[in-house]
Formats: sequence, C-alpha cells, structure tokens
Amino acid sequence: MSQFTVGSLVRARGRDWVVLPDSDADLLVVRPLGGTDDEIAGILTGVEQVEQATFPKPDPTDAGNAVSAGLLRTALRVGFRSTAGPFRSLAGIAVEPRPYQLVPLLMALRQDTVRMLIADDVGIGKTIEASLIAAELLAQGSARGMSVLCSPALAEQWQAELSAKFRIDAELVLPSTVRRLERGLYDDQSIFDRYPFTVVSTDFIKSTKYRDRFVRMCPDLVIVDEAHTCVADGSTSSGRTLRYDLLRKLAAVPSRHLLLVTATPHSGKDEGFRNLIGLLDPDLATVDLGTPAGRERLAKHMVQRRRAHIRKFLEDTPFPQDRLIQEHKYYLGEEYAKLFRSVLAYARETVRDGSGGKLRQRVRYWSVLALLRALASSPKAAAATLRTRARTVSAETPEEADRVGRASVLDLAEDEAAESVDSVAGADDTPEGKNPERDRLLRFARAAEAIGPEGDTKLAKLVEVVQTQLGDSYDPVVFCRFIDTAEYVAGHLREVMGATATVGCVTGALPPSDREARIAELTSAPGRHVLVATDCLSEGVNLQEHFQAVVHYDLAWNPTRHEQREGRVDRFGQARDHVRAVTISGGDNQIDEIVMRVLIRKHNQIRKQLGISVPVPDSANTVVEVVMEELLAAQPRAEQAPLFALDSQTDLHSEWDSYAARENAALTKFAQTGIKPDEVARELAEVRAAMGSAGDVEAFTRESLEILGGSPSDQLYGFDAVTPTLPAGLRDALPPGGPTVLPFHRDLPVPHRHAHLDRTDASVAAVARYVLDSALDPKVPGPRPARRCGVMRTDAVAKRTTLLLVRFRLHLTLPARTGKRPMVAEEARVLAFQGKPADPVWLDADEVERVLAGRPSGNVAPDLARDDVERAIAQLDAVMPHLNAEAEATASRLHDSHVRVRRATRQAGVSKIDVRANTPVDVLGVYVYLPAVAGGAR
Repeated sequence: MSQFTVGSLVRARGRDWVVLPDSDADLLVVRPLGGTDDEIAGILTGVEQVEQATFPKPDPTDAGNAVSAGLLRTALRVGFRSTAGPFRSLAGIAVEPRPYQLVPLLMALRQDTVRMLIADDVGIGKTIEASLIAAELLAQGSARGMSVLCSPALAEQWQAELSAKFRIDAELVLPSTVRRLERGLYDDQSIFDRYPFTVVSTDFIKSTKYRDRFVRMCPDLVIVDEAHTCVADGSTSSGRTLRYDLLRKLAAVPSRHLLLVTATPHSGKDEGFRNLIGLLDPDLATVDLGTPAGRERLAKHMVQRRRAHIRKFLEDTPFPQDRLIQEHKYYLGEEYAKLFRSVLAYARETVRDGSGGKLRQRVRYWSVLALLRALASSPKAAAATLRTRARTVSAETPEEADRVGRASVLDLAEDEAAESVDSVAGADDTPEGKNPERDRLLRFARAAEAIGPEGDTKLAKLVEVVQTQLGDSYDPVVFCRFIDTAEYVAGHLREVMGATATVGCVTGALPPSDREARIAELTSAPGRHVLVATDCLSEGVNLQEHFQAVVHYDLAWNPTRHEQREGRVDRFGQARDHVRAVTISGGDNQIDEIVMRVLIRKHNQIRKQLGISVPVPDSANTVVEVVMEELLAAQPRAEQAPLFALDSQTDLHSEWDSYAARENAALTKFAQTGIKPDEVARELAEVRAAMGSAGDVEAFTRESLEILGGSPSDQLYGFDAVTPTLPAGLRDALPPGGPTVLPFHRDLPVPHRHAHLDRTDASVAAVARYVLDSALDPKVPGPRPARRCGVMRTDAVAKRTTLLLVRFRLHLTLPARTGKRPMVAEEARVLAFQGKPADPVWLDADEVERVLAGRPSGNVAPDLARDDVERAIAQLDAVMPHLNAEAEATASRLHDSHVRVRRATRQAGVSKIDVRANTPVDVLGVYVYLPAVAGGAR
C-alpha cells in the first residue's frame, strides 16, 4: 500500500482527491473531494506529483450572507450520491420507498447471491421492490451490471422507471435496436460488454441466434418480469420451452443474482411452479412444500403479499380502500338475436359433422367456438372472424388443432401470444376455392356487417355505463377482446360523447413503443377521458394516475385476465379511495352466462371472502370446454336445460375452494410478517433527513438559478429557467440537448429532456455541483451563489453563535461475498456552539435546526463582519478536537446502524463491520450568528 491511506486527502492535478480502496504504492484510485463515482480516476504516483493535502480554511475576505450560507449547505447535501449508512443506494434514487416495499430488500440482504421470487399482488409495486434490490446491489458493488428481461411491450416502461426513479440508464435491446447497438463493437465485444445496464426483450434474446452469447456475456444481475411465462409446465409451447431453457442456463451460474417478478407465480399447474422456484434453488423443485421445513426453505427466497398484509401501512400509502364490482346485463336486439341463433345452429351442425375424420372435426370445433366468441363481442369482430382463415386449419393432428385452438380462443393464464391476443382467431376452415360452406359463412359476415351501432344493444349498454362513470367523475378504461371490437367501440363513443370526454384507443395493432405515447396524448387533453383497449394493456402498463374504473366490455374466459385488467387502476399510486370494476354480459347469450357462472362470479366470491385473488385451477379450461361442447351438442329445445349444474363445474368449484384455502394459509408464511421494516425505519429516517426534503431541493434550485441568471418563472408544474444566460461552466454541465427554457417539474413522470426537482436529477445535480465548486474555489468565473463564511443578525439566537459546516470522510469495511469490501463515504453535518472557542457550549441537534430556520433581522457593517469572521476562523484549531470527536462518534453510530440492520434481517458478518473516521475533518463553512438589536442595525 502507498503512503496515502484509504480515505485520506491528497493533492494532484491542481485539485484535492480522496484516496479510495484498490489503491497501491504505484497507482492511487481517487475520487474528487465531494465528487461522484463517475469522476473516479487513477493517478500513477511514479509519474505524477502527489502530496498529502489538508482542507483549506475559509477566506475571511470572501464572506457572504445568510442566503449564501444556506445554499452551500444544501448544495453539499444534494451533491452526495451514496451514504455511509447500511443502505448505500437511497441517496441516489428519486423515489421514497414505503416501509412494506423494503421487505424484499431486507430479505435480499441476507443472501450472498440473491435469488428472489417477488410475487406480490397486482399493483403493490413489484417493479419498485425489484429495482430497490438492484440499486442497492449496484451501489454496494455486489453487482456491476444488470439486465431486465421482459416483454417488448413493457421494455420502454422498465427503461423509463429505472431512469426516472433509480437513475439507472439502461439501453433497450429489441429487434429494432440491436443493429444500432452492435455498430462500433470490437470483434470480441458484445452489447452487454459495452452497455452494463440493459432492458431486453425475452422473446428476442431467447432465440438460438442470441441466447448462448447472451448467457456467456450476461451481467451478474438479472431481473425477469412476468416470470410465470418463462417456465415449462408440461405444455407443448415452443416459446415457453425456449424461455425456460434460457433462464435455466442463466440460473446455472451460482454467482449470478436472479430476481423473478410475477403476480401469478402459480397458475394452477404444479409443474410450472416447481420449475419456477427451482430456478432459485434446484432443491426447491422437489422439496415437499406441504411440510413446515419445505415452506420455510421456500420462504427464504419468496415474498408474496396481498393488500391485507400491508393494510397497516396504508395510512401513508396511496392505495384504494376497495374495489366496487358491478354487473350490467344487456339483451340482444332483434337482428342480432336472429344472427346469433343462426350461427349457433350452424355451429351445432358443424360440430356434429364427423366427415373428414377427427382432425377435421376438432378444426371445425375450434373454428365455430372462435366465431361464437367473436359474435358475442361485436358484429365488427364477428364479420372479421367470418372472413378470416382459422388458425387451426393448418394443424396436422387433432392434438395440434386443440393446442392451437386453446391458445387462440381461450384466455389461458399462460397465454404467451401477448402481442396477438387481440386479433381474431378466424372461423373459415373450409378448403380453398368457392364452395357452399364458404358462401354460408360470407352470408353470415354480410349479416353481421349490416348490424350497425343502432342495432347493437350491447354497445348501447356500454354508452349508458360510460356516461354513468363520467357523471360520477370516474375516467374508465374499456377492455375488449378483439382489435376490431375496440376500434368499433371507440369510434362510436367518440360520436356519442362529443365534447363530454376525449376517447382514445390502444390495441395490439400499435407497436409497443407507441402505446404509452397514445395514452399520454389522450390524458393530456383537458376534461374527462375514456380509454378503449384490448388485453395488450392488461399486464404491466400502469394507468392509475389518470383512470379510476375498468369496464369489461368483453368477458375474459379466465378470471386472472379480469384481475390483470382491474389491476391497471387498482394499484399503488391510485389517488381514489374506491375504484370500480363493471362487467357487461349478455342476459340471453348462453356463452356469457356460462363464463360468468362457472368462472367470473366464483373468482369474485373468493376474492371477497379471503381478500386475495386465487388463480383458477388448470382444470377450468377443461370445464369450459366441456360446458361449451355441451352447449354446442344440445338440441334447440334443450337450451333452457340446467347446463350449469354439471358435475364438472361442481368439481371445479370444490377444487378451487380447496386451493384457495391452501393458498390463504401458505400466504402467512410467504408474506414475511417476521421481517419488521419498522426496525430499520430509524436508519431510513436519518438518511432522508441528511439529504433534505423535496421542498429544500426546490428552494435551493430556484434560488441558485435566480442568482446565476436563470430567471426562474413560476409554472403550475414547478418553474422554468432560461439556460443561455447561465455561466458557461454550468451550461456545459447540464444534460446535452436540453431546451433553452428548461422546465423543472415537481412530480413524476417528467417529459423527455425536462428536469425533475429531485436531488438525483442530472440538471439539479449540475446546479448543486456548480454552487459547491464555485464556493470552494473563488477562482471559478461568474456568479458565486454560495460562500464559505459570513455574519448575520437573527432573532433565532440570544448570544453569539458560531455554525460550522463540516464534512466527515469515513472508511468502511463491510462483509462481502469475497470476504470484505472496503469503501469510502462522506457525510455533512452542521455543528454549532455559543461563547468563545476556548470554552464553547455546544448546541444539540434541535437547537441547531432552530438557528438554521431563523431569518436575518439586520445588517452587519462590512468591516465589523470581516473582523468577526477572521476571529472565528483563526480560532478553529481550538474546536478541532471536538470536531474530530464528532467524526469518531459518527463512525461509531454508523457502525451500530450497520450492525442493527444486519441483526434485524438476520444477516451474517456482523463481526467484519468496521467504520473509521479520517481526521482532521473538513471545515467547509464558518458562519457567525449575532443576536438582533433594536433598530435592526449595528
């Protein structure tokens, strides 16, 4: 090791640096004093001149006022990007996690290699929970890179969340971006070597062309979103198999951190769930989860909570209190009912036709089921289905016809055709060419096309429902099964609503990158809004900021899909106490009634009784098929028969009840109620207090920009600042490509290239850095908002009080996977004493805060002010022993904080924790506060 110890201050290249771990006699790894990790550099001691440095005292001739003193203090707090406390990442993120969202993080901190399944309910905040773990692993150095695997529809949302809330700038790896990213790579370099943080389309990277290379170059931290779609479960889906092969290869590297995220870890298939948890620990694939020991083992890796488990945190958490569920029935109009009867008769006739063998019969069965489903949706979808070739028509075996039919007609929980789920399945299974069968389908199509909105009683019922929601100040999302239906519905609503509300439409016909832009365009319009969407928006996309109700225009044939739809508005961040879920179904439509009685009402009953949503058992698909086949096989006179008293339905409900009871009991274990986030609340509060509030950041940024020539102007969202008139050094430090009038917003989300009034925002950080640098170096050209010393009069003190802005440099040694991890951190404090330095009376923290909150009450003559400052600075040596003792006390307090958190989370390695202070401390500012005098002057 060199003569310069870790944490010490050295001078080189005309500036001061802090020596970091990994330094040796020949190479110093250093960071600028007060700088960020992005500015870390290496200095060759044999080539460059390096000398021990001490932090200079303030210059009495460079005194400022009360405002300049406050700006320096805030600039210092804003400038910190990591803390010396047990949570290194919290200073660098722009979101304040709720206590319950810390539970997965505390669980992760127990593990050397993090393997976690985050299975919290829809809307609780799984993205924030997973990102918190990732940010902490990166801040601690336990991970150096990260990839998020997700569907392409959610890629941009993940990228935006990571950037806006966690300051992780990730590149999108999609079919549309890969060529650009590969441009300029070296021969042996991959995208994942060049870009340490990526959001990757799972379906793109699973292909054999990219999979193996990704596995070799994959970062040491992987987050898998909607992980339930990435495990084999006994189905013959090639997509699932490829995804699962990819994850198995990634999980096979024992040092790789792996976070699996899903609201539906168990879709009813035990094989799929076993394969999912086996990615976390291979033994979990076979362990007996019916025993306490088995559940205990899984609980080390899994957290799963429902709203009831976090109820005690709801006082400070924006969640709806409840979900109001309503049903509305409609009855078919004359022409529509006539067409429905004709098509149903055709369907029964077709299914009974055994000509062509079993394969043709199964193709015909799925074709007519697709037709009936489209007919129940809308005449527009029915016409499109009648004119479209059936997806099953190319099947070569009855089994393949069933597989393709189920995937395209039923709403399977594991449906992986997320980007085509809203396209019609097709009903034309006839051979190519003109034939009587095809002519019959075309007659049906023309009849469907002839039914306009005026003859569509379902559409009329929707208008009534939407107008009711809007009248009650609810903005609804209307979910449809098919693209054709959604466009048909949206077009009619636009005509009917007029100026009452703005209507938007988002379907799978839009590329994923355009969907959120379409929603943003809709919600930016004044007044009330109606969004018509297909199930391309039922997962992942957050709509709670602008919508408060969901209308199921078309029934999903799986209640999990209903839950996913409603979860778009019933989630963390919803400002309404009550959200609404309205289901529209046909009173004389046998298919709707089957789905409602067999599936939807039972799902709602379980949710109401237990407060949890339980996935429908796998046998439900079989039950629906049995009931549908019974309907299609029935004679017309038997249409009123009790179809819903079938033994299969009874068995399904019994199985569902049993599974719900087991799930409810198991959730007690996986809710992780044994982990008490309140036990570490003290550490979190201290970190937040040290960093300052959002109000502090806004006031600091506005005042600094005012002094620096930015001319801030008030706006509803915050304020605007003019950038061309700012000092050149600050203009160069602002993010490139920004507007000349830069908007600063109080709330997220923030438009591209705008600034957010948060300490981690790049523009705010640039302002803080400039204010700090210009205060520490009088040679910086241009205005200098902050000063290192000053004198002021105030009513906040009764006798002469000296405030010292000090910086502690701390050397930490913490447990790590490789043994010990050394690091250096900085903390700022304001200390104050009254009386003379030789015999000071030190103020406690509350007294210091009262002094800081005081307002100037009078002027001090410049010559007298200079004398006061000179005297205070000259006597700093007298109080230095106390300042150094405070640094040691801070180190001791931080040591205890690390130990407390590790013990609260039952982590090992407490004996390896060591925190030491580097002395002498840095005195950044000296400010003399004098009592106010009569007349306000001296």
